[in-house]
Amino acid sequence: MIIAIIGLGLIGGSLGISLKNKMGINHVLGIDSQSDNAVKALKLGLTDEIVTLPEAVKRADLFIVSTPMDSMVKIIPELLSSISDNQIVMDVGSTKMQLSEAVRLHPRRNRYVAAHPMAGTEFSGPEAAIPNLFEGKYTVLCDVELSAPDALETVRLLFSVLNMKVLELDSKSHDVHTAYVSHISHISSFALALTVLAKEKDENRIFELAGSGFSSTVRLAKSSPDTWIPIFKQNRDNVLDVLDEHINQLSQFRSLLIKNDFDTFHTLIEEANAIKRIIS
Repeated sequence: MIIAIIGLGLIGGSLGISLKNKMGINHVLGIDSQSDNAVKALKLGLTDEIVTLPEAVKRADLFIVSTPMDSMVKIIPELLSSISDNQIVMDVGSTKMQLSEAVRLHPRRNRYVAAHPMAGTEFSGPEAAIPNLFEGKYTVLCDVELSAPDALETVRLLFSVLNMKVLELDSKSHDVHTAYVSHISHISSFALALTVLAKEKDENRIFELAGSGFSSTVRLAKSSPDTWIPIFKQNRDNVLDVLDEHINQLSQFRSLLIKNDFDTFHTLIEEANAIKRIIS
């Protein structure tokens, strides 16, 4: 099998290096609109060859689209129009509703599998790619009833060889749940970083006094805006919903501090501790 990866950053590059020599894949083609990324990906061994998209269409069995979400909405319908009925297109995007709508009426919709591997780091670019990034993580397959059985089976096999657990959701549910657990986490981290930078003018003190708690909480603030702005734009309504609740919770803590009501503060922290039942 020959796969083509469009977008050779963290996720695309990690897929390339993780899938090489697995699943009967004997060649990985790389496509990236940024020539610097393409050169780096080839040097790092994330892909076997850099090609143009038209050349990949002639050669690849499976296309993995791993670009920012705004590009993805344009690329996938165009790619479906170019491939044959035996080729497969999948994405690894963090939102699904706009993608789903973009391909809903396409005559080759069944050659597309909507996927979202729930793995990543705060870093971006080919240098951020790492083997085994997906080991033991979940991946979400969306609207599986709209994909051809052979296309779905191939994508399932791909995630199986990466040792990932597969969850199925419809696109709407996917976008709601990712807003709750992923997208709000990034906004919170960006906001915390801006808060600390605004209040603490001595950068050395941030470096010296920041313990592991601060570092882990603000880690996501290092993430690329080029990646996250399209995600927030496409999942705007769901992100607003959970952000409103988050602001309400912060306002409640603020009110309790003003009132010196530390008994209620204690109770709320105990309630928050329930997250330990879900995430160890």
